[in-house]
Amino acid sequence: MGPTLLANAMWQYAEVLRHFTPRFNVYVPDLIFFGRSYTSRPDRTESFQVRCLMRLIDLQGVKRMSMVGISYGGFVAYSLAVQYPQALDRLVLCCTGVCLEVKDLEAGLFPVKSLEEAKQVLTPQTPEKLRELMRVSFVRPATGVPSFFLSDFIKVMCSEYVEEKGELIQEILEDRELSKLPKIRQPTLLVWGEQDRIFPLELGHRLKRHIGDSAKLVVIKNAGHAVNLEKPKEFSKHLKLFLL
Repeated sequence: MGPTLLANAMWQYAEVLRHFTPRFNVYVPDLIFFGRSYTSRPDRTESFQVRCLMRLIDLQGVKRMSMVGISYGGFVAYSLAVQYPQALDRLVLCCTGVCLEVKDLEAGLFPVKSLEEAKQVLTPQTPEKLRELMRVSFVRPATGVPSFFLSDFIKVMCSEYVEEKGELIQEILEDRELSKLPKIRQPTLLVWGEQDRIFPLELGHRLKRHIGDSAKLVVIKNAGHAVNLEKPKEFSKHLKLFLL
């Protein structure tokens, strides 16, 4: 068995996987309340997501791995690095605001002014809210997309577990302070879109300082939060340099 690379949500990695499948055993799990993964338990913490993920990995017989986490997936990946340091060789965090603090929302760091507004944008249920999400995720969002197409997209991609996803968003903001964030020691690559508006680049620099010398920050120009979709070639290049 070759080395293992773990990533989450297949559609996020459409242009990336072919670079790694010849060299790695690649797993692309859906986290709880994404895809077909769900739970009846009320726990919405990253720690719970990690326990579920590690159970899956154990069933696959994987002992050590490298992990790539994008946005919320990076919160879970960071938590895994803290809870199971012996299982992780290398870590990639892409546009992951794991070092955000509650006061950042009050200070106007984000394009939304409240938790409820964040939920509405990040779990869009109308074409207008999906357009808003596209505007804050991409430097050059698609324009002129018909509402019926956006409605179909919402039906397929955004209509399930809306309340539960809102609870996940609430959980990552709950009493969050940088002083409470454990440090990790694994070699870590931080990849950020220069114009990320969901988790602004300031959070990337903050996370680099928090982790220290074991972390490297790469900033991709003319890209926003969806840097893996806007700049897939550059994103893949940096992953290859770090993981291969």
